[in-house]
Amino acid sequence: MDAPDTPAAPPTLSDLAAVFARVGVLGFGGPAGQIALMHRMIIDERGWLTERRYLAALNYCMLLPGPEAQQLATYVGWHLHGVRGGLIAGLLFVLPGFVVITAIAAVYAAFGETPLVDALFFGLQAAVLAIVVEALIRIARRSLTSPLALGLAGAAFLAIFALHVPFPVVILVAAAVGAVFGRGVARPVDAGDPPRPRSAAGTVRTALVWLSVWGSLPLLVALATGFDGTFARLGAFFSSLAVVTFGGAYAALAYVAQAAVATYGWLTAPEMLDALAMAETTPGPLVLVLVFIGYLAGFREPGGFDPVTGGLLGALVTAWVTFAPSFLWIFVGAPYVERIIASPRLGAALSAVTAAVVGVILNLTVWFALNVLFREVGTATAGPVSVSAPVLASLDPAALALSIVAAVMVFRLKAGLTVTLAVSAALGLLVVFAPRLL
Repeated sequence: MDAPDTPAAPPTLSDLAAVFARVGVLGFGGPAGQIALMHRMIIDERGWLTERRYLAALNYCMLLPGPEAQQLATYVGWHLHGVRGGLIAGLLFVLPGFVVITAIAAVYAAFGETPLVDALFFGLQAAVLAIVVEALIRIARRSLTSPLALGLAGAAFLAIFALHVPFPVVILVAAAVGAVFGRGVARPVDAGDPPRPRSAAGTVRTALVWLSVWGSLPLLVALATGFDGTFARLGAFFSSLAVVTFGGAYAALAYVAQAAVATYGWLTAPEMLDALAMAETTPGPLVLVLVFIGYLAGFREPGGFDPVTGGLLGALVTAWVTFAPSFLWIFVGAPYVERIIASPRLGAALSAVTAAVVGVILNLTVWFALNVLFREVGTATAGPVSVSAPVLASLDPAALALSIVAAVMVFRLKAGLTVTLAVSAALGLLVVFAPRLL
């Protein structure tokens, strides 16, 4: 059923908090899974935003550095309840994953690998795959309504999947094509909802406040532990990363892995691979893998604290400088999303970006599916074309079976998210540990 053009009555702050607490707990599968989850819970089930506003906000967040799904959550909360709503949604989106991955990092630092966690999340990956595919189909049906949109989605997918064109280039080209060739129509953002005014002075004031918030914790920690210590280096490195990581977590993780292992020596290469695996199988943004790095760095170089306290402080500083900039980008820029949507030419550009984002989500879906279903994924190259190619013999029958079960639950039985994830997690534990008990 198509999303309505007029949003439902806004929720109370407690309702908003309850929903985003669930999103934070159930937000597996990286940005594609989290965007899909929010779409289902906020648009399809509750109608708090219109489809048009949600996709426009997503497009805006795709243009920003940092975790786009967390920024989208912050925008939703801001639109519904101002700064308080944005803080509630944005923090609850991150907090469960932060707690989980910090706890895993603490266990890992003390005891090594955590097979129970790997087993628990084995089944969850299969469920997330089904949820992502469902969301891709829904968004594509509502967004790809013209030959131009279909062409842009296909071109965006091929550009990223086969040619590895940088993500910002894909989005900027799509916007330019939409502005030139698209047909924009002047219309309000939502029925009876005019764009929100924002003065230049108000914009500057908001920017200064959130720049101060961003820098406050790392500055205090550096003053207390030294500007040449581990915590100051964590704050400086991940603050700079927050400004330049366009294209989501995948665009940044290769650089982070090299710097964390080779430049700073915070962890070893095998530990970095373990961290990436944990990030894929825990709730919250994939960049929470940075929290794992921060914990290990603080644990091993605690700067006068005991190792556990040093680890917790390293995790906190890393999370702070990674996610605080997202609140800056949203609270400063969100009011202008309203004007962009209402402008015919900018609206046409944004519609084109929406189509390109479908191709981006398709790329993430394919990447996620290959890594869930196959134990080994290589690369096939022919000239400038380079694509991910699974080793067919490495197909994981258990992962395939669990994915089929999850797909049946989502598409055929119309099971809820909580039920689908719970059943999949239980089946994952059964698949991994049952042979050991026999």
